[in-house]
Amino acid sequence: MDLNSTQKNKLNNIISYTLAILTVLAFMVFIVLRQATDFSFAPYSEYTSLISKGFLNTIIVSIISLLGSLVLGFILYLLSKSKIKYFNAIVDVFTEIIYGTPLLVLIIISAFLIGPAFNTYNRIVMGTIALIIYMSPYMKNVFKSAFSSISEEQYMAMDLFGFTSYQKYRYIIIPQVIRILMPPMMNNFSLIIKGSALLNVLSFNELYYNILLAQYGSFAYVEGYILMWVLYLIITIPLSQFSKLVERKWSL
Repeated sequence: MDLNSTQKNKLNNIISYTLAILTVLAFMVFIVLRQATDFSFAPYSEYTSLISKGFLNTIIVSIISLLGSLVLGFILYLLSKSKIKYFNAIVDVFTEIIYGTPLLVLIIISAFLIGPAFNTYNRIVMGTIALIIYMSPYMKNVFKSAFSSISEEQYMAMDLFGFTSYQKYRYIIIPQVIRILMPPMMNNFSLIIKGSALLNVLSFNELYYNILLAQYGSFAYVEGYILMWVLYLIITIPLSQFSKLVERKWSL
């Protein structure tokens, strides 16, 4: 493909995405103008601090849940590869239970049943642990896909050239694993962020719960949901774009 063709493709992509964004914005404006009552976000000006706190708490609990699910997911992956059948069975049973359990139910069970059974009554901590547990089988699958990308031939070649364990992981295994791991991990991070909204049932001051409080005080319910939607998109869309950037960079 020559330079002119590349430039034309880039220009076409820019024009296409610009038109797509304008189409969505035009649709949103149409919906707003068709409402019987006027929209106003002015009542939320006095709740800026409350909403900012919820926004920050959502990011913090999501990062903690991401890191926790990465660790637990990797442990599940190692157990699933173990030669001990009991460990394989535990992982399979655990995975099937999580797949069949709604996140909201898991949060409530963790906070009101599992926590008290271990003399733990901090419902926010238990809710966060529920998020970690819920995402860990999905993270396990991410690790499984990443490590399965390294063929037996590559391991044989590393042994043939006398690579040390450090050299194997530093130059061959880790770069390939990261290339495959990053995009789905970012996608799972987006799922965690959206799933954190369910922590509102525990009265945790995350974004969803704090905007609900602002809605009760301002009576601007529709505007509140629009604001909530936009703030979640502010978090998730950059993550999605970052994931695509990483995927393109590592595919070169």
